[in-house]
Amino acid sequence: MRGIRPLTEMAVPQKYPALTGVRAVGATVVFFDHLPLWPDLHITLNVLAFFFALSGFLIVRLYYEGVRLGSAWLTQYFVNRFARIYPVYALLLTAAVLLGGGARPWVLVQNYTLTHALFHGTPLLIAPSWSLTVEECFYFLAPLLMLLAHRGGFLAPFVLSCVLSAIALAVSRLGVAFLGTPAFVLSTTFFGHFVEFFAGVFLALVVMRQERHGSLSVAGCRRTLLGSVLVLMLIAAMVIVYRHRPLSAGAILLINNLVIPVPIALLYWGLIREDTVLARLLSQPWARLLGRASYSFYLLHTLVIDYVGVPLLLPALGSRPLAAGLTCVVTWIIAIGLFVSYEEPVNVFIRRRLGSHSGSVRGATAGRGAARSVPVGRPL
Repeated sequence: MRGIRPLTEMAVPQKYPALTGVRAVGATVVFFDHLPLWPDLHITLNVLAFFFALSGFLIVRLYYEGVRLGSAWLTQYFVNRFARIYPVYALLLTAAVLLGGGARPWVLVQNYTLTHALFHGTPLLIAPSWSLTVEECFYFLAPLLMLLAHRGGFLAPFVLSCVLSAIALAVSRLGVAFLGTPAFVLSTTFFGHFVEFFAGVFLALVVMRQERHGSLSVAGCRRTLLGSVLVLMLIAAMVIVYRHRPLSAGAILLINNLVIPVPIALLYWGLIREDTVLARLLSQPWARLLGRASYSFYLLHTLVIDYVGVPLLLPALGSRPLAAGLTCVVTWIIAIGLFVSYEEPVNVFIRRRLGSHSGSVRGATAGRGAARSVPVGRPL
């Protein structure tokens, strides 16, 4: 793909601004699933599929052009991923441990190493952190998957992931804690969610091909509209599935893990290419700020709900919708402060200190016309 200028991680929000705003919407939806405005009003759709597809897109769009298995490139790549994910997680996990009165040593080890969601039955000290283990598995495999895509196109890494998932399902039948049960693998691990990531991977490859041939911008709104309509149809389908008892685990997994990634990718394709009201709304400065702070919000929100919203605000206000709304606002305020004062500065510090001696993650692209190496900046 000659002629495509590699993106820096700082440049992505400017090039695809609506996708940054998507994060803010997704994080807010997750919040109201954990503290619904009315009792038992829970989201019946896999909201994390939006995040997983976005991760697949961003990682491939950022690193595909320069991917190498050399030590310098891999060191910088993993430093970038560590700086992006771990500092905020470690801080809030420590807060959760202190607020919860501690935990067993092995539980602490699994949670601090982000391996906890690979072992069935391990307590999650931060409830939504299981998805970080899913993300970390993708980050670990991404260099190999991108190299395979260079050599064999999209199908090569997709087939490898299918094989790895089959192996994981086989392990899950051994009766050990690692990978636990088939249901655990399909619902809680990368091996059950890899199709969601690959929706983003495919989108990134298509975007890069389009960028090589010309401008991404296109008139109209049909991609955004069709993606939105299909997502809404799947939401309606999930409502129907959840109204029937006993629940159909097969239908839930089919819709959430295999079907919904397709309209999500189509929706993102529209947000990238089309100048629509939705794209402009998600590209507003306030939406992009919330999107950049959404990772802190995502990890923080259950702690605020458990220690502020439910025990303090709900009894004081006497209104569940008001208490839930105020708790959400408080969480966003804290998350923005955490992003500005801790997440971003520590991310920059780690990249400068640990990445400065390992070479640029883009260094390998220099021979293919890359104009810049990755500066230290806001990760995605």
